[in-house]
Amino acid sequence: MASKGDLTKARLAESMLELIQTSGYSGTGLNAVIEHAGAPKGSIYFHFPEGKEGLGVAAVDLAAKQFEALIAEAAASAGSAAGAARAAVEALATIVGESDFRLGCPVSVVTLEMGAESERLRQACATAFESWITPTTALLEANGLEAAEARSLATVVVSMIEGAVIVSRAMKSTQPLLSAADVVAELIDQRCQTAEKTR
Repeated sequence: MASKGDLTKARLAESMLELIQTSGYSGTGLNAVIEHAGAPKGSIYFHFPEGKEGLGVAAVDLAAKQFEALIAEAAASAGSAAGAARAAVEALATIVGESDFRLGCPVSVVTLEMGAESERLRQACATAFESWITPTTALLEANGLEAAEARSLATVVVSMIEGAVIVSRAMKSTQPLLSAADVVAELIDQRCQTAEKTR
């Protein structure tokens, strides 16, 4: 069972994650995180001695795990790599739409705002994207693609979804994400069918 301290630390990271999505990294102050988390004032520096940067890294790590779980769930419930990709993007579209387009991908937000300012945050974002590319690569390999092609396609798929999230939020419409789901699924299907024919 998690200790009280662990629960506070997790609550702070969750609050930072939510606030980054709605206010951006730069627009999220530590006092706002404390208030949102309902945490004691000294708790941030107790749990995150590096302050805001450390808390930002924890929030990015949390976002990575959440989307990784979404990918794993889609892969487990779908009958194919194309079906898994479509299910993951459609689930993401639901999250974005139901939040009235206030929620999206905090990893892209932090990358765009802080990637050139903080090497630690840039690395955390790179690790997050890698944590989505790697299982997608494995799924594509399991569906018959060679390792190099699977890795390349997985990188394109993750990049396309990231872009679609940004465009969906800008347009206040899930259509860009749903269109991305169609194209991604079709592309994966085509590549897997071609790989099957050449085997």
